[in-house]
Amino acid sequence: MNSSLQGYAAFVLGTLDEATAETVAQELASVNDTIGANNDLRAAMTDTSVPGSQRRAVLSELLSGKVSAPTERLAANAALVTQAQDVPAALGYLAVRARQAATGDLVVEPVLSVSGARGRVGGFADALFETLEVADLEEIEDELFRFARIVESNPTLRTALTDRDMPVQRRQAIVSSLIEGKASAPALGLLRYVIAGGRSRDFVGTLDWLVDKTARARGWRVAKIRTAQPLAETQAASLRSSLAEMAGNPVELQVTEDPSLLGGIRIEVGDLLVDATAKARLVQLREHLETDHQAFIPHD
Repeated sequence: MNSSLQGYAAFVLGTLDEATAETVAQELASVNDTIGANNDLRAAMTDTSVPGSQRRAVLSELLSGKVSAPTERLAANAALVTQAQDVPAALGYLAVRARQAATGDLVVEPVLSVSGARGRVGGFADALFETLEVADLEEIEDELFRFARIVESNPTLRTALTDRDMPVQRRQAIVSSLIEGKASAPALGLLRYVIAGGRSRDFVGTLDWLVDKTARARGWRVAKIRTAQPLAETQAASLRSSLAEMAGNPVELQVTEDPSLLGGIRIEVGDLLVDATAKARLVQLREHLETDHQAFIPHD
């Protein structure tokens, strides 16, 4: 099963009581049955030419208001992160995990490769980050970095936390005793899952990987907008909605008015840059004309 989905499910299901988890299990099984019985829907979910983001959008729209919020989150994530042909199996997996949560069964995450385990921890982080604000992400980024340096510089602590023969619960208790009350609850929850879902010998490496991931997630929460003219509220709302759909989370707009752009808009969010300003188009036109001019200069 997709490792990212394993971690995502661990976070979402870990927030539910047993009665809600049972409801989620029943709803997920029903969603899977519906997809299996509807040829058009099954084709949409399993079509390998359809991007995961589009599958997620279709399933979210279909389920919105018809199932509980945790079920919609889990099903939408399954459509996003798993390969198209594996979506039905992923929904079945989630239904089983939800039923285990409902009955209080202890789920031991299977051993994965370093990249697989990091992907699983990353899925847990993705679900966690959906519930947080930009300021929270900044705090978590700093807390993870500082704890990684503490572990790295303390051989005794590093040996204990990377000892795969020590029970997971004991290693989690060590982390809790060190930082509970001193770090944010989201950071502590993430650190505890690094122990449960990550590779023990890769503890510090996974933390450093998470620091980078958190920084990227924070970058995708803020869109830096430069525009020659003030944005109308309807324009801002439309832009915010489009960017949120693309990023998969709410996006905060930081708008700067810059008359020197002459017209249009410049958008920078995460590693995406869209420069649709009049100034940029003039620069492109000038470069194009200069290239053409050079092409007509006779050479000896």
